[in-house]
Amino acid sequence: MIIKALIKRQIKKGKDLEAFELIKKIRLNAMHQEGYISGETLINTNNPQEVLVISTWESMECWNNWMDNQDRTSIDVLLEEFQEAPTTFEAYAFSKHKAYVEAIAKVLDHSKYI
Repeated sequence: MIIKALIKRQIKKGKDLEAFELIKKIRLNAMHQEGYISGETLINTNNPQEVLVISTWESMECWNNWMDNQDRTSIDVLLEEFQEAPTTFEAYAFSKHKAYVEAIAKVLDHSKYI
């Protein structure tokens, strides 16, 4: 089951370069994780300080493993210094997999990520 993860960040004005360096570092690390398929970084055209990263993962388990990865969390802590608000994470599956996602979340007790 393919998972699309939406990661939203509100970057402080004047801190774009620092923030994007760390976002690139997170992506480079993600590319070496089991189950990573792809990622893209988008900037809101109405609010250039709002950044949306969409990453694609082979499964909910792969996404959850990445969310628990210490390298990712340590970079994310550094990135928060350049943000107006905490990062939000949302994971989406194709609608036909809804029941599967709910079952996996219960088993892994990772409902905070869906």
